[in-house]
Amino acid sequence: MENESRVQEILKRRGLDVTPVDNFTEADVPEPTERFTKLINIYYLMKNTIDMEIPYWYNRFWWENEGDVPVIRRAKAYSAALSRHTPTIWPGEKLVMNKTKNWRGAFPFPWVDASFFNAAAEALMNEVDAPPEAAADAVSIVGAGGGNVTQNYGNVVSIAKKFGMRKEEIPCLVKVSKYWDNGSVESVSDRYSKLVPEYSKWQAYRDSVLIMFDSWAIPQGREVINYYLPLQYGFDRIIELCDEKIAETLGEAGDDGILGMSRGYYYTAMKEITKGMSQWADNYAKRASYLAGLESDPIQKKEYEEIAAVMHNVAHKKPASFREALQTTFLCHLGVVNEDPQSGQSIGRLGQVLQPFYAKDLADGTTTEEEVVELLELYRIKITSIECFASSGVTGGVLSGNTFNNLSVGGLGYDGLTAVTPLEYLIVEAGMRARTSQPTLSVLYDEKTPEDFLMKCARCCKLGMGYPAWMNNQGGMNYMLRQYHDEGMNIYDARAWCLGGCLESSPGCFQPLDYDGRVWMIPGGAAPTAGTGIHFTGLPKLLELVLTNGVDKRTGIKVFEPHNKKLETFEEVWEVWMAWMRELLDVSNKINNIQMDVWRKINPPVIQSLLKADCFKKGQHIGDCGARYNGSINFESCGTINFVNSMASLKKNVYDDKKYTLEEMTDALMNNFGFKTAFETGVFSPDRREATENASKYEQIFYDCVNAPKYGNADPYADSILKDYEERMLPEMLRLRSYYGKQYYMCQISVSTHGPQGAITLATSDGRLAGTTYADGSMSPAPTTDKNGIYAVFESATCYDHAMCQNSQMNVKIHPTAVKGINGTKKLLDVIRAYMRKGGFHVQFNITSSQTLRTAQQKPDDYRDLMVRVAGFTQYWCEIGKPIQDEVIYRTEYDA
Repeated sequence: MENESRVQEILKRRGLDVTPVDNFTEADVPEPTERFTKLINIYYLMKNTIDMEIPYWYNRFWWENEGDVPVIRRAKAYSAALSRHTPTIWPGEKLVMNKTKNWRGAFPFPWVDASFFNAAAEALMNEVDAPPEAAADAVSIVGAGGGNVTQNYGNVVSIAKKFGMRKEEIPCLVKVSKYWDNGSVESVSDRYSKLVPEYSKWQAYRDSVLIMFDSWAIPQGREVINYYLPLQYGFDRIIELCDEKIAETLGEAGDDGILGMSRGYYYTAMKEITKGMSQWADNYAKRASYLAGLESDPIQKKEYEEIAAVMHNVAHKKPASFREALQTTFLCHLGVVNEDPQSGQSIGRLGQVLQPFYAKDLADGTTTEEEVVELLELYRIKITSIECFASSGVTGGVLSGNTFNNLSVGGLGYDGLTAVTPLEYLIVEAGMRARTSQPTLSVLYDEKTPEDFLMKCARCCKLGMGYPAWMNNQGGMNYMLRQYHDEGMNIYDARAWCLGGCLESSPGCFQPLDYDGRVWMIPGGAAPTAGTGIHFTGLPKLLELVLTNGVDKRTGIKVFEPHNKKLETFEEVWEVWMAWMRELLDVSNKINNIQMDVWRKINPPVIQSLLKADCFKKGQHIGDCGARYNGSINFESCGTINFVNSMASLKKNVYDDKKYTLEEMTDALMNNFGFKTAFETGVFSPDRREATENASKYEQIFYDCVNAPKYGNADPYADSILKDYEERMLPEMLRLRSYYGKQYYMCQISVSTHGPQGAITLATSDGRLAGTTYADGSMSPAPTTDKNGIYAVFESATCYDHAMCQNSQMNVKIHPTAVKGINGTKKLLDVIRAYMRKGGFHVQFNITSSQTLRTAQQKPDDYRDLMVRVAGFTQYWCEIGKPIQDEVIYRTEYDA
């Protein structure tokens, strides 16, 4: 009742005519604060900008500390870069700091990946339009609107078809990159990878885009930050603790030899990086004081003075207020995302972490709910402004303009009761008011979650921004206990899990925060980089190669040695597919292990190793298994449902009904069923088909492929193939060993790889045409193939145990009229609840109409703030490439 009355008060203050919480009038669209509106309008005008300030200072101090222990040298270089980072503060801001000195942008990491810049050095210096592209980049299409810089203009050069860089900064980029020509993580790992006898196979996987990208491309991310140490101690005390630990451990071998000796170096590195973060914050305090001295407007002057006080306290002390705590967490977040090229460095259960500070300030009368909501709105702008400039095949083909900073709400607390806090209501409120693509919100649905909170989250979904997504809390806990049992996972830590990246289930733990005279158990991340591994294997592409005897017809590359089998039975198709999948896993695992082992040896993570649970206690960075849980490496796949449907069509048309021989089916696929390809028509969904002179030859086989059994209709014929796939793959994950020495797991998401990977795949036997974007996610039916309603989709999706995998992703599109009014909100929640109770892990919604999306595709400037759910993330429509736009438009749209 307390939460209900509080939410009612918030709504009444905004003039909404509501009495009970569940009687929202749907015409009442929440409006953001004036401050947010002013700042988001500035954001809309900003372009993605590449900045060389941090790389310059990093390189300079890396050179100066040549010969130092790698983890200490790394900490000194990064600390120097942060402490010399230009502080930029905009009028009207309360929450400050950015990834670079620009509002919206990123910077390159040549110490991780220098080949792109070195290969393009001459072209960049000559300002030509098109530097060399990798195979994945060549088939990636970036949205031309919003902040993307797809072409050169004026004094700006387009980089990776997405970022703009001023010409005067290019010589610095070229010089800095040249230094790393033979010493980057990419270069060194490639040197050793080439010693693997099967390296040529790995190269074929990459060149054919069967696998999307390398692990060094984004070596950190898809995990959860742990803010505990700065909140509990503050930076000055952490530095003192480092000194104490150095005195205790330096030179002491302990019981474990090499790792024992490394503790002293670890604490020395942690001291260096903490000093850098402290100075970084203090620089903002000094800048704010300087601006206050220049300001004549008394209101703005006071705001600068407040910023100066907050940033000085953040630089030295543990937070004493909600605003200081929020600013501290954001500083830590930026520190981690600036450490390596990365995506999916998630925020975690922030509303539970910061609840003690919010509760005290509210009780003391030092803040109000509206002031907190405003700060949370401004926080959304800050997180949305984070960009990632990663290597080839990632920036355009995977990220699609979003860096997947996920904020989870709900779930269970340490005591096993609902973890929902009053602050989480305000986080959802801010998400409803402030239309930004990040942070995306994820509800950890549990039967113990308060009903009014679930209704508020469902109403947020109805505003059409693509969030929150809904996760099965019990399913997530079950996965944690299965995956991390051998590392000591217990029920308490299992309750602390949340979403890392767009959809990756990440382990957590509870830690005791002493604040306001009591001890609060706050959750935080407890595992290292959770998304490195075998990145985005196109399952339909692998089936294509089975039918073409191992040769990629698009490029002519021999990806696998010919099997030379007639494939006379359906089981034989399975056997060859699994044999090649097993080969791909074994080869890719070797290369991945080398790439990531080189990364942790020559580019050891420092800020992440300060923040991750147990690293400080053990005196080990995350590369040396300092984190509490380390079984965090995965196999990422794409195109699951197109693969399942294609297998169902082969089984039905070739092996069961024997309508066609396998040769006839393969011939139809090679000739695209007599239609033009998606690249020829410019339409990347089945929305339009243009026949060629061969169409009549393949008319019947195309008809039978389109009408073959499809996943999503509660049809065991197709669903059993999905179940079979999941059960065949699980043992493969358990036998693989990552560079941490732990078993793999399956990560079933698409992000935006279903665009470029669909682009390189020929026609498939489910009736999909060549170049057409795959169905998204892993549980989403192929567009318009689900004919029996949403509950039939749920029946198909839960034909296997979702706790076998890290995630199982489902997107649903609903027309707004289907969930109109309070009854519509209840119906939406009933739909979610039904899927969760059947054992579904994840579901998310686009509540919009295809007509709106088509109009926005034609007039992007008129829909600058329109957002959609792509895969596990929300993005501004105008910044998404056309292949993904077409796929979203064509998804099945449910109405009443």
